[in-house]
Amino acid sequence: MTTNARHTGVRTPAKEARYEEELARGLLAADENAFAAVYRRWGSLVHTMATRSLGDTFEAEDVTQQVFLGAWRGRNGYRPEKGPLGGWLVGITRRKIVDALAARTRRLTLIDTVTHDADGRRHEVGATTDGVLDRVLLVDALSRLPHGQREVLCLGFYQDLTQAQIAERTGMPLGTVKSHTRRGLHRLREAVEQGRAEESTA
Repeated sequence: MTTNARHTGVRTPAKEARYEEELARGLLAADENAFAAVYRRWGSLVHTMATRSLGDTFEAEDVTQQVFLGAWRGRNGYRPEKGPLGGWLVGITRRKIVDALAARTRRLTLIDTVTHDADGRRHEVGATTDGVLDRVLLVDALSRLPHGQREVLCLGFYQDLTQAQIAERTGMPLGTVKSHTRRGLHRLREAVEQGRAEESTA
């Protein structure tokens, strides 16, 4: 591999294509220097795509890391004859963005589920403030759950796994997964109710 060499001057389309082919060969050969060059070459593009789609810099940074981690781990799945490396990375990026949007939806669903049960009626006035408060309370409460309950809920809502899949992934009996889910949601509802009550008192 010669990916350590500096490419100077203006690259013609032909030189650019050869350089990208070189990077692709290096990636397939598990060359870490080539992978670093791949990141430098396409990292900005991936981050820009993620930022435009998600509207959140922190989420975009997370997606960018996931894209390149996925590219490294799944490098054997890249087929040069099917298209250039950049196009392959763009495809991974689009899938990771879709995953991030789905995870965001699941987080909001969790919030809605918990807060709906904790408070049957929502007022339009101050709804935005209440929503922010609920999210803060929920994240804090989730972090305080026993490990088993937290793991089950995170796998269910963030990775969209069914209870049977969670049982298979964790090695827990299915009954335990269901119990952790039920008890975890109950604790989250209680935490949101308590947090609202404390906020009202303050």
